[in-house]
Parts: sequence; structure tokens; C-alpha cells
Amino acid sequence: MDTVFPAGSPARQALCRLDEIPDGGATAVDAMLADGGADPELSSLILLRRGEQVRGYLNICPHTGRRLDYAPGKFLLKNDTLICAVHGATFNQADGLCIAGPCRGEHLREIAVQMQDGAIHLAPSA
Repeated sequence: MDTVFPAGSPARQALCRLDEIPDGGATAVDAMLADGGADPELSSLILLRRGEQVRGYLNICPHTGRRLDYAPGKFLLKNDTLICAVHGATFNQADGLCIAGPCRGEHLREIAVQMQDGAIHLAPSA
């Protein structure tokens, strides 16, 4: 079910349309995120799509603090995992848990997203 956001709400920040993410694929988008009451900062997010479901993660590897994509918006995906292009850390797409590599046991930072009218938006908690 789609969520209705109040007009002008920061949660209304549109990220992209669902059809811009290949089914079973990923894309990177930029979003303004507030971190603990600080002024919002532009951050890169990974959006992973499985059918009508989209998960969002901060595009930062917990091992080195670098982006996970090998080129802007291009990710290594294999067997429901996301692989960091820098040192090969391997993360479950479903929960962001690192299952192999130098940061095993750590998680990607999940960013809550919701779909409304075919568009992906930051969720109110983001």
C-alpha cells in the first residue's frame, strides 16, 4: 500500500521511479539526509529492486568508508548479494549483513524508502 506524505514534507523527497531500477538490479541516487539533528548532507544511496520491493542502503562500505560501486551507479551483484568493488566485502541484499570479506558481521546502513505512485521516496524515518 502506498503511503501519502503531507505536501512539503522532507519525507516527500523523490529518489527515482521504480522503472528506472532494473528488476533484480541496483542503482545509485543522491539524497539529502539528516544525521542526528545535523544539517542535511547530500549522500549517495543504493536502491536494490526485487519486483515491486525496493531496499535502500547508504552507499558506503563499513570496511573503508568508500563507495561500493565500481563506476557511478554500477554495482557487482551475484546470488542475492552486493559486492564492494574496492575490497570484495560481500553483503546480503535483504538485510545488508556482510557475510564475507574484511568487514564480516558488520551491516550496511539501511535507509528507509517507500513507493508512491510508481516513485521511490525517502520514508518519514529517513
